[in-house]
Amino acid sequence: MFKYTCLNPIAAVGLNKFTVDYQKTDDVNEAEGALVRSANMHEMELSDKLLCVARAGAGVNNIPLDECAKKGIVVFNTPGANANAVKELVFAGMLLAERDVIGGINWVKENAADPDVAKNAEKAKKNFAGGEIQDKKLGVIGLGAIGVRVANAAKHMGMEVYGYDPYISVGAAWSLSRDVKHVTNLDDIFENCDIITIHVPLMDATKGTISKDAINKMKDGVILLNFARDLLADENAILAGIKAGKVKKYVTDFPNPTTAGQEGCIVIPHLGASTEEAEDNCAKMAVDEMMNFLENGNIVNSVNYPNCDMGVCPTEGRIAICHANQANMIAKFSSVFGDANINISNFINKSRGDFAYTLMDIESKVTSDFVDKLEAIDGVIRVRVVK
Repeated sequence: MFKYTCLNPIAAVGLNKFTVDYQKTDDVNEAEGALVRSANMHEMELSDKLLCVARAGAGVNNIPLDECAKKGIVVFNTPGANANAVKELVFAGMLLAERDVIGGINWVKENAADPDVAKNAEKAKKNFAGGEIQDKKLGVIGLGAIGVRVANAAKHMGMEVYGYDPYISVGAAWSLSRDVKHVTNLDDIFENCDIITIHVPLMDATKGTISKDAINKMKDGVILLNFARDLLADENAILAGIKAGKVKKYVTDFPNPTTAGQEGCIVIPHLGASTEEAEDNCAKMAVDEMMNFLENGNIVNSVNYPNCDMGVCPTEGRIAICHANQANMIAKFSSVFGDANINISNFINKSRGDFAYTLMDIESKVTSDFVDKLEAIDGVIRVRVVK
């Protein structure tokens, strides 16, 4: 029996995937798995029982990834599960920025009591006229699950699309329309595009990608969209760009005191993934990842440990080891197995940064004394008997 906890409300369609072998608990200290959306885990004391955290969404800034890795807690996210929802809102933001639909709607509200509102609207509408996105040049920074969808859809909308991602995955590259111009220099996007949208994770290397210098290189009247993370942009520089007439509109899905209520800013209350379909997809994927890990030891879509998948164990037992990424670890493990006369029928070892993960299928059961010997090896973080 496995115990899991929910740190945020998780869609029932996901929780319903748990079998009778799983029991929900409200006490995080009893749980082997934790499902989370936006709850801040940085101040939480992580229980020794906790084996994994599944984030029902893509961003993991609310989870202490390194601390989890050091305790042998595998953290998952759900890349792509909410990609369509975000993509659709990006286009909503793009259209709201290009045409002053919001200003027009507000005018109608303000004149709702006017019996001649229809007649006067014909005179007033010129104040809210805008342009079309067809034939505009769109720059997509980051060609992951969301960026690829945005780029491909933009081509169908008749836009000329530039895409930038030095780390594009093979899968994303195959999914990307061949009509998208894949550039290797960000300046090509800054200097050429009428509309720029950013879809990269927030890291030290990406923080402030939309900078003062970048804005200076852009076309006058550029539209900027940020549905990834607010810190990817220097928002004070953007406000200065709006005031100077350099930036036409800034559309962001991250309300904060810098941009909320500011002229030229369309600030959306973090609705990117807030559709029933996206929440359902994220919940289902998160639960699948957790069950696969707890039952089989497999790691799929982890953000702090390497992906490692050996399917369902066909032998008598399976051992999972979280350990430091250092030399001779496999030899040390094999020595302990050899001394116990336990045959290893199959194994896989993967590393990610400072951490590594090893799965071993064996032909006999192991004792607690045997596990203790593995745990005593320098560099071993956690040993789990999966089967």
